Amino acid sequence: MTRRTAVVLTLLLSGPLWLPATALAHGLVGKQDLPIPRWLFAWAAATVLVVSFLALALLWPTARLQHARDWRLTPLPRLLDPLCGALGVTVFAIAVYAGLAGNQSASANLLPTLMFVLFWVGIPCASFVFGDVFRAFNPWRAIGRVSGWLAVRAAARGVLPEPLEYPRRLGYWPAAAGILAFVWIELVYTGRSDPGALAILALAYALVQWVGMTIYGVEAWSRAADAFGVYFALFARLSPLRWTRRALFVRPPVAGAAQLAVNPGTVALVCTAIGTTSFDGFSQTGAWNSIAQTLQDAFRELGLSPGNALELAFTLGLIVAVVVIFSFYRLGIEGMRTVDPSRSTNELAGAFAHSLIPIALAYVIAHYFGLLAYQGQAIGFLVSDPLGEGSDLFGTANRAIDYSWLSATAVWYVQVVTLVVGHAIGLALAHDRALVLYGSGRESVRSQYWMLGVMVGFTCLALWLLSSQA
Repeated sequence: MTRRTAVVLTLLLSGPLWLPATALAHGLVGKQDLPIPRWLFAWAAATVLVVSFLALALLWPTARLQHARDWRLTPLPRLLDPLCGALGVTVFAIAVYAGLAGNQSASANLLPTLMFVLFWVGIPCASFVFGDVFRAFNPWRAIGRVSGWLAVRAAARGVLPEPLEYPRRLGYWPAAAGILAFVWIELVYTGRSDPGALAILALAYALVQWVGMTIYGVEAWSRAADAFGVYFALFARLSPLRWTRRALFVRPPVAGAAQLAVNPGTVALVCTAIGTTSFDGFSQTGAWNSIAQTLQDAFRELGLSPGNALELAFTLGLIVAVVVIFSFYRLGIEGMRTVDPSRSTNELAGAFAHSLIPIALAYVIAHYFGLLAYQGQAIGFLVSDPLGEGSDLFGTANRAIDYSWLSATAVWYVQVVTLVVGHAIGLALAHDRALVLYGSGRESVRSQYWMLGVMVGFTCLALWLLSSQA
C-alpha cells in the first residue's frame, strides 16, 4: 500500500470523529439499552466500508454488473396487467373518496396513513424485494393506457394526432421536482394533516400525469416524468426481479442499477431522494429547532405571519439539504477527476449516479422503518372504517397498534445494518463502473478513494441524524 493510500484510508477511518460528539451522545428514545456506545457504531460502520473497499479492490478485478443478463423465469397471464391496473385505480378512488367525504381527522381517515406510510415507505421496500410492482398498479398509468387505447383508435381515423416525442432535455427533471414537492407537502405544508386537502392534491397530481401522457404518450411520460413511477423504479433496479406485461425475469441482484440510463436530471433525482430524507431526519433534531426559530423570527420581521414564516424556514431548510447532498457528491466527483482530467465532471457525475440508489433506499428504510413497523399496522383497522365514521367492514375496526412486537433496540439495529449494507452496495456499484471507465488496474482503484469518502460521509451523516433525533 502506498503512503498516499495509507493517508487517505486513515482520514476516512477517522470519519466518525467528524460527527459532533454532543450529537452522538443523545440517542433515540428507547435505545438507552444498547450494549455498546453509539459512537462505536459509527466507527464500526466506517471500518466495514473501508474493509469492503479493500475487498472489492482485491477480489473484483473485472466489471460484472454493467452487462449482466437476465433470464425469463415464467410467462404471465395476459389479464394480470390490466387486473393490477384496475386494482390500483380502485384503491386510488377509495383513498380519494375517503379524503374528501370521510372524517377529517388524520388519525381516523384512511388517506393520510395510506399515502405517507404504505405508499411513500412501503412501496420502496416492496420494490427492492419484488421489483417494479408499482408500475403494474399505477392508477394514473392504468387510466392513461385506457385513454391512450381509445385515442389511438380515434387517431387511426384521423381524429387525433400522435403523441409528441418526449424532450430529452427534460429527462428526469420533472420527476425530481415532483419528489421535492411531495416531501414539501409531507414536511412543510400546514395542510398535510387535512385529508380533504391531500385528496385534492392527489387528484391534481393525477390530472397533471394524464395531461403529460396525452401530450407525450403514456409510456414515455411515465418512465421519465411521473415522479412516483420513476422514484419507485429506481429502487426496483436493486431487485433480482424484472417484470414485463408478458413475463417475469430474474437477474443478478443490484445489476439493474448498473444499467440505469443516464438522462438529464438523473443526479438531481437521486440527490433529491437522499437530501429530502436527510432533512426529514434533521428537522427532528434540536439543532434544526434552533435554526428554524432563528429563521422564523427573521421572516416575521419581514411582515410574514408566524405560520407562513415557519413554512418558509422549513422550505429553505429542505432546499439547502438537497443542495448540500448534491454538493458533497460533486466534491467526490471532482476528486475523482484527478485520476483522469480528460473526463468532465458532468460525465463522471452521471456515470456514478446509480451508485447512490442503494444509499437513497438505505436512508428511506433507516429513517422510516419504525414508522412502517408500527404505524403501518393502522391500515388493518382503517380499511374497516376508511371514512372514520364508525363502520366495521372487515371486523378489524377495533384493533390497535402493537408496539411490543418489535423493540426500539431492534429497530435501531435494523437501521444501522441497513445503512452499512446500502453503502457497501453503493461502493460495489461504483467500483464496477470504475472498472468499465478506467479498466482493471491502479487507476480504477485510485478513482474510488473519493467515492469511499462519499460513502463514509453519507453513512456518518445518517447515523448522526438517527442518534440526534429528539
